[in-house]
Amino acid sequence: MKNYIEDFIKEVQVDGKLYFTLDEVRKRFNANYKSALKFSLNRLVNKTKILSVYKGFYVIIPPEYSRLKILPPELFIDALFKYLNRPYYVGLLSAAFYHGASHQQPQEYFVLIDKPAMRSTQEEGLKINYVVKSNLGKSKIENKKNSAGYIKISTPEQTAVDLICFQNRIGGLNRAATIIYELTETMEVKRFKDVLPNCRSNAALQRLGYILENVVGNNNLAEIVGNFLSNKKLFRVPLKSSASKEGVAVNPKWKVIENFKIDTDF
Repeated sequence: MKNYIEDFIKEVQVDGKLYFTLDEVRKRFNANYKSALKFSLNRLVNKTKILSVYKGFYVIIPPEYSRLKILPPELFIDALFKYLNRPYYVGLLSAAFYHGASHQQPQEYFVLIDKPAMRSTQEEGLKINYVVKSNLGKSKIENKKNSAGYIKISTPEQTAVDLICFQNRIGGLNRAATIIYELTETMEVKRFKDVLPNCRSNAALQRLGYILENVVGNNNLAEIVGNFLSNKKLFRVPLKSSASKEGVAVNPKWKVIENFKIDTDF
């Protein structure tokens, strides 16, 4: 059984794939040998030849990645979600990196999904965070080509909005503001206008507009947010939800309670 499994994996690689499913293995080999299949697969996992990144889904680790003991997520994430038959897009810090707005590749990989929630994938050298977004289908995404095919990533404009909406997942406002500053170099006015109506949180857009104007210093993009919010009923929102709001000044334009001083890297 051992050699049969290894031969199967080689055939998969010849077809240009670096992943396979447990169902494919069971169909290829006699289902009566479940224990033998499991033993053979576990043996290859222990030899760092393959890795199960989700139940029933394995990635193949070719020699060039053997030292890392893992395959970069961008080489299998699209295949994983096709296997799960679920929509997704790579976002937040991971999308920012692809757009050139992060000097170092983040240690964690961020994938936005719809409900139901998924447990994070954690293996040696790998952590994939699955972030639930209620209106995922309305998000603005684009396809990015790589050696394994394509992955879906959020546009720079969508990434900027998401960074504020999910600031607590990426390290807070300081990090969000720093990356948004870098994203503005690739953000386009028309695409930014198209993203804003799909954001369900006026509070998030108030914070984004405030940051664009008062931290990033991009008045053009801030004005777009301001124009969009001009006919909305706005309430006072704290810049940082977890910080004290007592005795703190309120920015009259954005109705943002300035209860946090943003410290950026630019």
